[in-house]
Amino acid sequence: MKSVFFTGAAGGLGSSTITLLAKSGKWHIYAADCDVEGVKALAANLPNVTPIQVDLASTDSVKAARKEVEKYTDRLDAIVNMAGLSAFASLIEGTPIEDCERILQVNCLGMVRVNATFFDMVEKTKGLIVNTSSSTGWMTAQPFAGAYTMSKRAVEGYNDSLRREAMYSGVRVVKVEPGSYATKLTEALTEDFKRVFSSTTRYKKALSTMRPMMDSTLENSGDPRELAELVVKILNSKCLRLRYRKNSGAALLALEIFPEKMVDLIYRLLPLMARD
Repeated sequence: MKSVFFTGAAGGLGSSTITLLAKSGKWHIYAADCDVEGVKALAANLPNVTPIQVDLASTDSVKAARKEVEKYTDRLDAIVNMAGLSAFASLIEGTPIEDCERILQVNCLGMVRVNATFFDMVEKTKGLIVNTSSSTGWMTAQPFAGAYTMSKRAVEGYNDSLRREAMYSGVRVVKVEPGSYATKLTEALTEDFKRVFSSTTRYKKALSTMRPMMDSTLENSGDPRELAELVVKILNSKCLRLRYRKNSGAALLALEIFPEKMVDLIYRLLPLMARD
């Protein structure tokens, strides 16, 4: 049986993927998350799942997670980095520095900590590392998504550099770039929007016209099982692509056809469209 260290295990996308993977009977999953009760509940209801508590913002915690895994095995066939944070927040108002630090610590540096700490274990099997980026990582940047965009753009560069370094050790690296999926993470964005809208002193009109766009994107969020099936397929595949894009979203894809200055103009006009 193959083994995988899987971060973000208790989240909507992570738990869906682990459920599908565990039921296949081909993998033992070391399910890692800061939500220890969540991963314990997952392990209690699924075969071949070992819960691991980890705080990806702490190098010591990631090293402790490795020691836990070493109680069972000295090698891994794969690492899946699916843990992530998101936020609808301003880069000017509120707490932009804290928001950026918090999201970068998990979305990007957490991935670096895991891959660096566990690399020699996956190297032993000439295995696979799957890094979860986002459609935000390659699409035109949107306002009020700066911290998240920054983290996913960093993941894109990190992933490609890691792939070209890891290949000398026989380890394959791929990235997954999902769009919006119906999880607690996307549900929280609605609450973030309400918080930003109620406190802003600059963006009331612009935000009032952005709300329908955001609602449309979230309402058309994909089923987490769809992404789970893709990740399981990647883990079981011998012929891999460098990147996998899924459910990028029609509204945001439409913006990709315009030059940057045109996108700026569209956003600049939003306050003029607001109802008084």
